[in-house]
Amino acid sequence: MKIVIQRVKEAWVNVHGKLISRIGPGAVIFLGVEKGDTQDEAEYFARKIAELRMFPDTNGKMNLSATDLSSAFLVVSQFTLCSDCAKGRRPSFDRAAEPDVAQPLYQRFVENLRTRHLEVATGEFQAMMEVGLVNDGPVTFVLEGRAK
Repeated sequence: MKIVIQRVKEAWVNVHGKLISRIGPGAVIFLGVEKGDTQDEAEYFARKIAELRMFPDTNGKMNLSATDLSSAFLVVSQFTLCSDCAKGRRPSFDRAAEPDVAQPLYQRFVENLRTRHLEVATGEFQAMMEVGLVNDGPVTFVLEGRAK
């Protein structure tokens, strides 16, 4: 999996000009599912992100997690994170999992966050989306790899 997390003051998703999701303070999670990813990765990264200390405490230090603050997440599936741009000028998406494999893992990731009693909004799988966000910081993290 490849994941980009951006801490936000607010974020939203529109599909076909219609608002489908909106969150206040929290984080946007762009999730790319790669070939070979498993439910273990979905569960591992959901737990890791829920517990990642990316929010400031009263001293301004990043000491608090989404779980500590009951923060919101907006999870957006983004297969382009799995691209390979090493050769030529056209990205290759060979590393991206097929939609019938990626969608259940995306859903598993989302449900795993929800089991932690966090507000979780989503984009629409395989849709062209307009994603808007107001960065907080900016604070951005990139996670990738396999479950540990």
